[in-house]
Amino acid sequence: MQNLNRIHLNGLRALESVARLGSMQAAAGELGVSVGAISQQVIKAEAQLGRPVFVRTSRGLVLAPGAEPLIARLRDGFSALSEAVAIGRETDDTLLTVTVAPVFASRFILPRLDRFASLYPDIRLRLDATSKLADFSRDDVDVGVRIGRGDWPGVTADLLLSQMVFPVCAPALAKGLKEPADLLKLPILMDGQAMFSWDLWLGEAGLAAYRVTPRHVFSEASLCLEAAIAGQGVMLAWHLLALAAVRQNCLVVPFRQRASTGMGHYLVTRAGARRPHKVRVFEGWLRQELSDAMADWAVIDAEAAAL
Repeated sequence: MQNLNRIHLNGLRALESVARLGSMQAAAGELGVSVGAISQQVIKAEAQLGRPVFVRTSRGLVLAPGAEPLIARLRDGFSALSEAVAIGRETDDTLLTVTVAPVFASRFILPRLDRFASLYPDIRLRLDATSKLADFSRDDVDVGVRIGRGDWPGVTADLLLSQMVFPVCAPALAKGLKEPADLLKLPILMDGQAMFSWDLWLGEAGLAAYRVTPRHVFSEASLCLEAAIAGQGVMLAWHLLALAAVRQNCLVVPFRQRASTGMGHYLVTRAGARRPHKVRVFEGWLRQELSDAMADWAVIDAEAAAL
């Protein structure tokens, strides 16, 4: 431990951050200081260590020969320190902060909050509904739900549900639909933030040669869904987004073809961190709610097939 008296901790943080992020500018943003301050911390740390950690090249900074073991130990050390701080701050196991996309919060979490509250009255949920991905190493969040491929850096991602998409529209618009190609006659509603396109479903429906041009584009999936409910056109939805509207007969699924986006809903926590009781409770509850939702869809599909 006496070695730590020979070098400033901020200098070690700067070395690890620059090595991990690849530039002083990125490290400055992460640590909340200027690029000049990061540069001085790196220079001072190298002087205190008595060796260069980086080589300055025309392409930027690269690790000096033999510096990788140092950076690896620093990375492990700061991860352990972060975990220790997290343990030390866990004074309130009754407040659970969940980061989640606004559409998932409004369409799936909020309608079910009363069930969570009745099952776990001692746990309070704080929903951070945002499209911005939380940085679990810095932000004050316990757990998140994300849609993607599960390959985000710095987190442990556990698949909750694979994402399938399919067209939905108001019942009045569906009356004239006989085959999938008939959908091409309807106005197309597009979620401008979607990470998938109509090509996926068209291919699944045997319409790969066709293209669609959206009539209206929305900045958020909930707005697109509301437009579909209002009879403005047809949109590609997924199970968790459309369930309530379909169950209430505000929307219908005119054709049974489903297309996989290759993505899914994931539960995410900080990589390497232990999951406290409140997170494990939330995960168990959420998985049960998802299972119940898909059971509802099985009923809906069976009723449609019987018509």
